[in-house]
Amino acid sequence: MKVTGISIDVVGREVPDVRIHDHRGGIGGKVRNGVLRVQTDEGIEGHCTVGDRSGDADTLMDRIVREVGPRVMGMDVGEREKLWSQLDSMGGHGAPVHPAWSCVDVALWDIAGKAAGQPIHRLLGTARYESEVYATYPPRHADAAGFVEEGLELKSEGFNAYKIHPGAMATKGVVEMVAAVREAVGDEMTLMLDPNNGYDLRKALEIGRALDANGFFWFEDPVPWNDFEAIRELSARLDTPLAMSDTVAFLFNETAHYVKLGYPRIVRGTARKLGITGLKKLCGLLEGFRMNCEIGMAGNTLLNAANLHVIMSITNCDYFEYWMPLAAHQWGVQEEIKLNERGVLDAPMGPGLGFDLDEDWIAAHRVAVLD
Repeated sequence: MKVTGISIDVVGREVPDVRIHDHRGGIGGKVRNGVLRVQTDEGIEGHCTVGDRSGDADTLMDRIVREVGPRVMGMDVGEREKLWSQLDSMGGHGAPVHPAWSCVDVALWDIAGKAAGQPIHRLLGTARYESEVYATYPPRHADAAGFVEEGLELKSEGFNAYKIHPGAMATKGVVEMVAAVREAVGDEMTLMLDPNNGYDLRKALEIGRALDANGFFWFEDPVPWNDFEAIRELSARLDTPLAMSDTVAFLFNETAHYVKLGYPRIVRGTARKLGITGLKKLCGLLEGFRMNCEIGMAGNTLLNAANLHVIMSITNCDYFEYWMPLAAHQWGVQEEIKLNERGVLDAPMGPGLGFDLDEDWIAAHRVAVLD
């Protein structure tokens, strides 16, 4: 089966306003995202949604059409490994092409699943049929009281795990906040902290000791991913495992370097950067060293669905990241990714990604077509 065409429906949508207490100040308003369609000579069309809540995806969509599109025209949809092997040469001397390629990779997997009449996780090799989730918001609060309220709200909604984004809070405030949240939600709720690479070693150590004292599950991206000395010190001196890294530049080879160093104990991955092909490889690499690959939010519905399929094909990932508010990153499909009555996510069982496009919504929000 050959690729015969690539197009992107550019859609304009409204993202709910959320006040954020970090350098961004807030998210929300009108953004331009896309719906990627990869056509084949057998009439099967593969899909992926493009872009996220943070702004227009025009540059990303242009790279998909201009840089990746010519590589896949006429390609057999099964030659995904061949495309993976060309990523370095596709990137050239500019920014990594991974974010553009990953959307195409997901669409190619969607085609393969539809052609086989099977969900993608069956093609990867199904390991389980449900996944635990943790809920998380952007850093909406500037004091402990706000995070306590947020944690209690999520607990009342049935979530058993909560990842806190502390934003720009000072060290003392974060130390007080993590203790207050733990006391409020109790020992049965799993807690994580993610300051988005915002700390230096001194601040990370002080806050990390507070996480140790309050039984946190992991400490995500406390320092830049390539501050190897800080990561080594934190890994050696804290009980709470470090989880690295959601940074755009942290890809497959960077994980291999971590494995060689022997730290940290948890590595982050997402289909947003590595597609399904690369993410599955990343999880397999880490499994060989008895390390977890905790898969992070991918920015939109179909990339998150790709994450979910990979999670169902592995055993070294404990959680699916469930970002709030849902309307910020769930759009363009008929059925969204929803928790079941037990508060966990079921494996998608439809062919391919298992999520049908909402063509009426797309037509109503389409502002342009790229091909």
